[in-house]
Amino acid sequence: MKRESLLMMADVCLDGSAQSARVKVRNLSNAGMMVEGPLVAATGQRVVVTLKQIGSVGGRIAWTQSARVGISFDEPVDSSKARTKLIGEMPEAPRYARPAVAPEEPSPWTARKI
Repeated sequence: MKRESLLMMADVCLDGSAQSARVKVRNLSNAGMMVEGPLVAATGQRVVVTLKQIGSVGGRIAWTQSARVGISFDEPVDSSKARTKLIGEMPEAPRYARPAVAPEEPSPWTARKI
């Protein structure tokens, strides 16, 4: 089972709780994930994890160790979707993200020959 290291955020809601905890996702695979953050949970407790690009996934707490928690998903997910860009493929940065003054490339018509 391939487990990819990454750093992204997710929301974890414990079974029976109306509030969710914002956690850092340290690694993610199709079968589960390791998160770190202010989540106080017991092994075996049911959770719902919400990940960008994947959505809400049900699971159980597999293990806890200090501020780190392992979560086993009920159903496999496509973990590669978590690395998908939200905007899509762009040939260059959008105009608002480019510097106001960019160095001008020399034109072949004005370049000096040495």
